[in-house]
Amino acid sequence: MTEYNFYAALLVGLLGGAHCLGMCGGIVGAFSQALPGGNAVTLQQRMGFVLAYNAGRISSYTLAGVAVGGAAGALMAMFALDPLLAGLQALAGIMLCLMGLYISQLSKALIHIEALGQPLWRRLAPLGQAILPLHRPGKAYLVGLVWGWLPCGLVYSTLTWALAAADPWQGGLIMAGFGLGTLPTLVAMGAAADLLKRILNSKKFRLMSGLVLIAYGGQMTYIALHQFLK
Repeated sequence: MTEYNFYAALLVGLLGGAHCLGMCGGIVGAFSQALPGGNAVTLQQRMGFVLAYNAGRISSYTLAGVAVGGAAGALMAMFALDPLLAGLQALAGIMLCLMGLYISQLSKALIHIEALGQPLWRRLAPLGQAILPLHRPGKAYLVGLVWGWLPCGLVYSTLTWALAAADPWQGGLIMAGFGLGTLPTLVAMGAAADLLKRILNSKKFRLMSGLVLIAYGGQMTYIALHQFLK
């Protein structure tokens, strides 16, 4: 189950590339412009900074997964709330379905969920700005730690899954797998990989990715409801 959750979350991150492109493209561009040397920086130097702040972003995801998984696990151990666990698993499946609908451009309902994280982000965003300019990769990592809390429906969907795992190790692994899955898209953005951007933005790719997420979320919801009704 541990490996299954990790690789499933990795796939969710990969398929969510189109969403990452829209959510984080401007941020990656701004970070790239903030590098020492500006446009004169070499590709190797640019990639070092891009990988550093993506490592910070994935670290934040993983810590959040450990926190919510551990909190849910503690509640389950204290109160034996098995029906609640099944409910959380169903919620995780529904959130993945909503993300699939959003990525495939069939529904924008997830935008309202993303808005819930705006108050926290308004407090954290100035911390990232205070770290600029990025003179060394260590500062890029710190910016990435802040960036990881950017309100994002894809992150929230996967975080609900980590919550439903009710285990800190499982929760952290799910979010780490998800973060690694988003890495190719965001590294490509930092390296200006135009071909990948065109593929991710294509209607066919978005529709295919969305349908896969809907199918996976539907399966997760069905299993959770079956357990609840047993």
